[in-house]
Amino acid sequence: MPKLTTSTIAAAALALAVVAGCATNPVTGKSDVAMMSEESEVKLGKQMHVQITQTMGVYDDYNLQDYVQRLGEKLAKASHRPKLEWKFTVLDTDDVNAFATPGGFVYISRGILPYLSNEAELAAVLGHEIGHVTARHSVQRQSQSTIAGVLSTAAMIFTGQPALGDLTNIAGAAIISGYGRDAELEADSLGAEYLARTGYNPEAMIEVVSVLKEQERFERDRARAEGRDPHVYHGVFASHPDNDTRFREAVVSAGKVEGRATGEAENRDQFLRAVNGVAFGSSRRQGMVRDNRFYHADYQLTIAFPQGWNVQNDPQQLLAAAPDKNSMMVMTAQAPPAGVTSPREFVLRGLGDRRLDRGEELEINGLDAYTVIVHGDSSPYGNGANVRYVVVSYNNLMWIIRGASRADDPAPSADVLFLSSAKTFRQLKSNEFRLAEPYRMRIVPAPAGVTIEQIAARSPLTEYSLEQHRLINGLYPEGEPKTGDPVKFVQ
Repeated sequence: MPKLTTSTIAAAALALAVVAGCATNPVTGKSDVAMMSEESEVKLGKQMHVQITQTMGVYDDYNLQDYVQRLGEKLAKASHRPKLEWKFTVLDTDDVNAFATPGGFVYISRGILPYLSNEAELAAVLGHEIGHVTARHSVQRQSQSTIAGVLSTAAMIFTGQPALGDLTNIAGAAIISGYGRDAELEADSLGAEYLARTGYNPEAMIEVVSVLKEQERFERDRARAEGRDPHVYHGVFASHPDNDTRFREAVVSAGKVEGRATGEAENRDQFLRAVNGVAFGSSRRQGMVRDNRFYHADYQLTIAFPQGWNVQNDPQQLLAAAPDKNSMMVMTAQAPPAGVTSPREFVLRGLGDRRLDRGEELEINGLDAYTVIVHGDSSPYGNGANVRYVVVSYNNLMWIIRGASRADDPAPSADVLFLSSAKTFRQLKSNEFRLAEPYRMRIVPAPAGVTIEQIAARSPLTEYSLEQHRLINGLYPEGEPKTGDPVKFVQ
């Protein structure tokens, strides 16, 4: 499980600072101070692309990736920067998001795809992000210190070291958050222009806003019920209320300028074929959480967390938080250094400069393990904490389980739970591999008289199945499918 390194990020920040200067904005035609050359912009984008794809993962579906790339290229050729070598990537994350980085790199999560209804809506999301790149929002009017801060924030989040209160909500980073209201409206206007140029109705952007606002509303309600922070989409259109007059005017006027606002291309069937079978929730690469137990087919492992805890499966780590958030656990994996073969050696090599207490060699379900309390360690509750470590050697990796509590003197208050949970780590049994397979979204014509409630009842989703099926079918909160219309369901 590779991670961003602060040295790589710092190098990128330094490179960006060195090349800062003046350049012409392709959209406005004006010279902007503190902008880098296009060559340097592309170089930075390539550096960031390696780190982003390694950290977040690329979704393993060649046909879907190819479809998104071709659609993105079609829009980009109609943009103000058609000569860039545009790269469009579907990231393997169930977050509902999309973002762009300098030089023509656009990313869209597979998690947003189930909520879209047709190709025009997908084009609207991509077009908005293309607008950010063509207007050079990521580098425009940015000082050296601001850029360095952006990249260091990304490093902090992507390496799993977020600030207090953010440990279970690390979907966001500075480089993929909004650019401010005016820049977002400019990206809307540019995206609508590119839609019109390629034959799509620019008002598909307005439809996407409606879809994402419904998803956001549900997520906020769900987070409130579960006592956690909402994972809210913070990229495209995030700052727009449903009845945002400025947004609607920007979209409509952009289409009129192009004189092709009546474009009717939706390509619904082509889009639905492309997303049919997409993983819903976690993917096989990430592993699956079912009833507080984590299963991973590729690594052939499973581990259980305390009942009632909120378990979040992120690309780089597995997070579990107590309902009151006073205790948390994190599991990551790391290849041991050359010559290190035992968990004890691994711990002493990596933590030998800390004060260690209660060290003990263990055998966990036939696997070598070592546990220790590390004094003066970092945790979600601040530096200088007493943190329980359990390291298990399995499949040529060291699996590191860390537990921290708000009250931790002389040991974390949930130390007994941390140890008992770590001792459930074991190899998958042959009949458990099916539990590690992801849920998938399927699309079929709606049978006569079928209701969303009936569809949801047949799904293996155990939480909010009805609400989620309404959302992915554009029927939230009370709509029903029409006979023969494509209906999405999770199986």
